Amino acid sequence: MTTVYDFDALGIDGQAVALKAYTGQVMLIVNTASACGFTPQFAGLEQLHQTYAAQGLVVLGFPCNQFGAQDPGSNRSIAEFCQLNYGVTFPMMAKIDVNGADAHPLYAWLCDQAPGLLGSKAIKWNFTKFLVGKDGQVLKRYAPTDTPESLRQDIAAALAA
Repeated sequence: MTTVYDFDALGIDGQAVALKAYTGQVMLIVNTASACGFTPQFAGLEQLHQTYAAQGLVVLGFPCNQFGAQDPGSNRSIAEFCQLNYGVTFPMMAKIDVNGADAHPLYAWLCDQAPGLLGSKAIKWNFTKFLVGKDGQVLKRYAPTDTPESLRQDIAAALAA
């Protein structure tokens, strides 16, 4: 059986990141953008990270430029933007595609495991979120309009499981 821990990614610094490094933790995986109406969610995501990291939550941001070209910068400029504007300390990954032929394999798997509204597998916009349990399986998919604050109850339940 495939789990999130079977995937690798590139950190925003270009270093390889094996997701198995997060084995046993709850993960919140989010496709992000620096110039989107939902970009202020970085503050809420950082708050979740600050609140729950010691209990085993890891927030992972995956910048994506597939929606309205809202993250056209380099990985370096994205990292600087997130740190300067939102104080982001949770792990940010290198920019990826989340849909289409060049979609990162992790996102192809996430979308297959937790389809969206009416069974749609495609990511509809920036700041779609996936909550992954300690066992590496997807627990839930959230729409971009679901604020980080609104996920607290589900995150707490996943951490307690």
